Amino acid sequence: MNLNEAPIENNNPFIEEVIKVSNVNIQACYQCQKCSAGCPVVSAMDIMPNQIVRQIQYGRREKVLTSKTIWICASCHTCSVRCPNDIDIAKVMDTLRHISLKSGLKAGEGEIPIFHSVFLDSIKASGRIHELSLILRFKLKTRDFLKDAALGWEMFRRGKIKILPQSFTGGRDIKEIFRAYEKGRGI
Repeated sequence: MNLNEAPIENNNPFIEEVIKVSNVNIQACYQCQKCSAGCPVVSAMDIMPNQIVRQIQYGRREKVLTSKTIWICASCHTCSVRCPNDIDIAKVMDTLRHISLKSGLKAGEGEIPIFHSVFLDSIKASGRIHELSLILRFKLKTRDFLKDAALGWEMFRRGKIKILPQSFTGGRDIKEIFRAYEKGRGI
């Protein structure tokens, strides 16, 4: 069945949005739970991956977009590989994170969405990560300047955090990837 021909039951705008943005037919899920059984971070989640899919099928937009699960997902693709219906659940989780950021709803995991946004903005701006700049931007957004300060100092002392970024020649290519991605998603 062609994804564009997949029937959307009960006129569920949330499942329509998730399918359109992710291009993943989550209606094929029959709740075998293999995604949840294989997930290495499921113990930290408030809603198991198979239940996220079911909540989308039921149209429970706010419950899904405010869950911890979509932010705790490590995008390791174990769920996607285990799925007997080839549902790319990791891609769905990524889609849900983007929808959540645009929705204005309060995320279930407070600092992770902030870090996610700062991380992507950093890559988009320079084509790579400079840890010190990333940390500074993150701390400015969270206003939690002393949390992990001892760890940060130790990493700096051991040479793990550099003051100046390394040179990088692929910045234009990275920016083009972001432009193509945003254009394809209508962002």
